[in-house]
Amino acid sequence: MTVLDDWVTAVCAELDLDPAGVPVPTVLDVARDVAHQVVRPGAPVTAYLLGLAVGRGADPAAAAERLSALAGSWPVDLGGSTPAE
Repeated sequence: MTVLDDWVTAVCAELDLDPAGVPVPTVLDVARDVAHQVVRPGAPVTAYLLGLAVGRGADPAAAAERLSALAGSWPVDLGGSTPAE
């Protein structure tokens, strides 16, 4: 087991969740996409929002795919300027 596996198991125990139902690679992929293509602090916020959507019944893989696509299409910030339309 890795430290991440241990952490997820401990958090799941604390929150009364089944660790087998946690799609860790999917969450990490979305967080990476947002951090690299949108803004770094957006990664944990997006992971939280993904969790809210899944808690309300969204399919984790489908929701993550939509968020990664959104991040991939996000305009690149060139020094704080707004992209030309």
